Order: sequence, then C-alpha cells, then structure tokens
Amino acid sequence: MVTLKEKFAYPGPYRPIYRKWVKTARKAIWWLMLWELFGTVAGLVIFGISQPNLYRTDMWRIGWDNRLNSNPNIVLYAYANYESLPKIALVWTRTFTDFNVAISVLSLFMLLAKLTAWIMRVWFPILACFINLSMTTLYLVSLYGNIGPDFTDPRYPAPVAWYLRYGCEMAKPYKAYKSCQIAQSAVFISAYMSTIYLIGLGLSIHAMLPNKSIDCPRKSDDDDDDDNVSHHSSPDWEMGNMKSGGVVTSTPFTPFTPRTQAFNTLDHNSSVKPEAGRYA
Repeated sequence: MVTLKEKFAYPGPYRPIYRKWVKTARKAIWWLMLWELFGTVAGLVIFGISQPNLYRTDMWRIGWDNRLNSNPNIVLYAYANYESLPKIALVWTRTFTDFNVAISVLSLFMLLAKLTAWIMRVWFPILACFINLSMTTLYLVSLYGNIGPDFTDPRYPAPVAWYLRYGCEMAKPYKAYKSCQIAQSAVFISAYMSTIYLIGLGLSIHAMLPNKSIDCPRKSDDDDDDDNVSHHSSPDWEMGNMKSGGVVTSTPFTPFTPRTQAFNTLDHNSSVKPEAGRYA
C-alpha cells in the first residue's frame, strides 16, 4: 500500500546550482535581453547627458519659485549662518545624478556578461537570481529618487516632483522645457528597467522551483544512450563473439605490403612436410 508520504514525495535529486532553464524561460530570456538592450541604451543617453547638472538645479529653482518644493539656497543660508547643512532631497543631489550614470554603465556590463554566459551555457538560474535581485534593487532606488519626494521644507512638502504632477508647462518661461522632458524621461527609464529586471527575477525564481522535467532523469535520455551503444556495435564484432563462445578476442592488424606477401609465401612452403615414403 502506497503511503501518503510516498505519494507526494518529489522523485529525483534537486540540483540548485547546475540547473537548466525550462523551454519557455529560455525563449523569454532571449526577448528580455533584447528589450533590456533598448532600455540600457536609452539609460546611457538620458543619464549621461544629465550629468553633471543639466536640469537638476533648474527644476529645483522652478519648483521653489512656484512654492512646490524646498529652496535651492538652503545650503548657502546654512553656510552664512554657521548652521549644520540640511538634509537635501535625493533628487536634487549630485550624488544621485552620478548614481544613475553608474547603474546605466553597470547595466551595459551586465548585459554583455549575461549574453556571454548564456552562449557559454553557464548562465544558471541561481546566478540570474542574484544578478536580477541586485539590479532590481538599484533601479528601484533610482526610481524613488527620480520621482522626487522633497520634505526638506515642512511648509512646502512635495511627495512627487512638480514636473510629474503639473507637467512641463511651467518650465517654458525659464527656457527649460527640454530639460524638464529629460527629467521626466529619467523617471520612465528607471521604471522601465525595474520592470525588466523584475521579470528576469521572476523567471529565475521560477526556474529554481522543483521541476520534474529538470530534476528527474528522463527515459528518453536512457533510450538515446542505448541507441548510441547499439549503433556503434558492428555485426562482425557480434559474430566474432558467437564463434569464440562469447569470449572477446582481438586480432592484431598487420599492414599489407608486397614484402609481406613474399614472406607469407616462404612461410607456407616451409611449413609443408614431405609425404612419407615419397623418396623411399
């Protein structure tokens, strides 16, 4: 009688490291790398031209003039009054601009490394889980910073940057309309790449789950091995085994030359014995 434990037991060993991808995941990864390439190139362009300060201070000042975020001069006021520097919102800092450039370059490196590892068949799901989780975390931080929450001035709290709430019409009098659009594009790039890496993380986690088609040995593999063995066995070998009673014998191969034929003829003549009484 089959017990409940035996009925629901998982057959076959679970391989966490050298693990294969399922067929649907392999196709999805190819398409995902293509879309990842588009986002990486766009990120390199948008984040690259934003460095060092294409729109950061301008957007900050426009928002202050309309009382939609903190004052860009708070740092100067702190220096003038010998006060400690206030905590500036992440979206207005130079560090955040450099951070976006760094992760866009890192994304390009990871894409090239992933493509190489995929071709070399060493892009295992456990490695993909670690890489996708790391890149997802970095781009989620980038998305949070690009959204632009600014609570430095309690009088004018801004949960979202003003150019995401009201558009770029307020930037036209300042001749910063294109810069405002680039700032909006940075938010889209961060959200796009976060989605790409989240999908990749989901595929890698799904590949790490127990799967009978991957973990269990397939019968077709055993059949293929048997076919290969029978294919390489020759009829002469089998007939030789039958004649020798099942004992495997091996006959050394002697190369044939004209001198070999002459020596074989001499050996044959010397081995012939004279008949008894012929010369009596």
